[in-house]
Amino acid sequence: MKREMKDAYSMEELREIIHELRGEGGCPWDRTLTYESLKPFIGNETAEVQQAVDKGDMANLCEELGDVLLQILLYTDMAEADGYFRFEDVITGLARKMVRRHPHVFADVKADTPEEALAVWNRVKAQEKAGEIPL
Repeated sequence: MKREMKDAYSMEELREIIHELRGEGGCPWDRTLTYESLKPFIGNETAEVQQAVDKGDMANLCEELGDVLLQILLYTDMAEADGYFRFEDVITGLARKMVRRHPHVFADVKADTPEEALAVWNRVKAQEKAGEIPL
């Protein structure tokens, strides 16, 4: 499918592009990707984000964050095709985690300092891992 270059894209358009790259008639390299073969790339891209932050290079940070997002989209496209989970499941899981681990923002727990907020986060995380709080 031919695509015109645009000035801006939506998340849905980006997801469609990734799906096309991995689909019939897509990119031969992208079509061979597996969960295992992607592992080194996500680590490398995360390191490149850290380097951009260390350098204070915001233009490069923007690019590298896009590369991290690419890894997420590739993994979720594979998982959707294999019937494991959908991109929306990742978003929902993350949103639920953020609400759960921030009861000092979204419920009635008190945390007035960054240290108190981190302690709340760690306490909730430990409760999740122990099965005391449903995910």
